[in-house]
Amino acid sequence: MSVKKKPLVVVTRKLPDSIETRMRELFDARINLDDTPLSAEQIAEAARTADVLVPTVTDHITADIVNQPDCKLKLIANFGNGVDNIDVEAAHARGITVTNTPKVLTEDTADMTMALILAVPRRMIEGASILTEGKPWPGWSPTWMLGHRIGGKRLGIIGMGRIGQAVARRARAFGLQIHYHNRRPVAPKIAEELGATYWESLDQMLARMDILSVNCPHTPATYHLLSARRLKLIRKDAYIVNTARGEVTDEDTLIKLIEGGEIGGAGLDVYEHEPAVNPKLVRLAKAGKVTLLPHMGSATIEGRVEMGEKVIINIRTFLDAHKPPDRVLPSML
Repeated sequence: MSVKKKPLVVVTRKLPDSIETRMRELFDARINLDDTPLSAEQIAEAARTADVLVPTVTDHITADIVNQPDCKLKLIANFGNGVDNIDVEAAHARGITVTNTPKVLTEDTADMTMALILAVPRRMIEGASILTEGKPWPGWSPTWMLGHRIGGKRLGIIGMGRIGQAVARRARAFGLQIHYHNRRPVAPKIAEELGATYWESLDQMLARMDILSVNCPHTPATYHLLSARRLKLIRKDAYIVNTARGEVTDEDTLIKLIEGGEIGGAGLDVYEHEPAVNPKLVRLAKAGKVTLLPHMGSATIEGRVEMGEKVIINIRTFLDAHKPPDRVLPSML
């Protein structure tokens, strides 16, 4: 009796051990053991040989890759919620199914967003560096290292999807007033639960908030949504927190405005040109003007394992000739 050949699945980055082990059991899995990011040519080669590609946010699956004459891919099972690293339209036109891993990282990302909302105005990282970097600490003083309380302040959430709503729930518990801008208002029941005020005009909301949280995905429509013009609308004592995508903000203008005292500060977990971080941002961080994290908003063991499990479910469902539960279509973006 012949044994059915397992489909070749190429995984571009190292995943949790339990997920890689399960993939080896189920598929002919080619694993990236040393976690070195694949080059564009290596990804193109994978597309020419694999049935299924499992990329991450760091892998750019372009139209050129999926449109290779000898591209064998049938499924791109993205390890991540955002799919801005994939040309979904080109893949769809080529008959390649694309999936993602939604609803897994909502709480983790919201936790980190809330941490930055607290850290920036309370100067937590700046204060911690006094002890960890050998700087002189004169002891407690009534007027030293003063920050700002967040209770009673207005939080403007840009993008009121799952993560934005989770941020709002946390922020409300800290006494923040919830405002938001979205393509459309949330359901009345949700707005009532969150005590949230909807702003159809992003410009008007930006000019009135104490803290702004970027929680929208990166799409062609949201590239530089916080443009140079819009950033200049923000109050001088306001803060920006971004745990979504760096491309949503005009980073160069943000830096200039913080340097010039035109914006109070920022808490950033994502950057416009990752993994490169603008040296000017690093200098601002050392001066206590911004708090910087290395894209770790969703970095929990539990979250990564759940993501991997969703990838496996999407692959198995697809191979069983059913529609994967987390299919992504161009019309959804």
